Amino acid sequence: MDDVERIAAARRGYADLAPRVMAGEPWQLAEDYGTGPEASWGPREVLAHVEEMLPFWLGEMERVIDGDGTTPKPFGRTADDAVRLGIIDRDRSLPLRVLFQRVDDGLRAWQERLPTLTDAERSRIGVHPRLGEMPAPAILDRFITGHAEDHIGQLNDILATRG
Repeated sequence: MDDVERIAAARRGYADLAPRVMAGEPWQLAEDYGTGPEASWGPREVLAHVEEMLPFWLGEMERVIDGDGTTPKPFGRTADDAVRLGIIDRDRSLPLRVLFQRVDDGLRAWQERLPTLTDAERSRIGVHPRLGEMPAPAILDRFITGHAEDHIGQLNDILATRG
């Protein structure tokens, strides 16, 4: 399955989860939604994170592929980024239908952008502050396709434990 197909599958996965997550309302907001071992995310924190990360990483991918191809381009952030956590805090109280729509919009943007990438753009290399040098396809896999799939699993786990 190529990246566009994986993103399409993720869109279907989130769409399938939406009615089940919404039926579980009310979901309490997590007291600790940070990065420490005691942090515990519910559906609202997961969805706020996913809707926030999709446009962020698309912008970071654009930053990397806009480079000249000779020097790796700095990109990214770490999990404890204050802006990331602030957006999760702000958006986790949005209506679930809004969060799911934003997730779908973010995945659609990736689905539309990927087929337009040239081979030269796909060969660009970025430098992440923690992970070091990463080629554009690894950025896509690590921060978008694999990450979006992981959060589908996380939401399914939350639903299963609440059952």
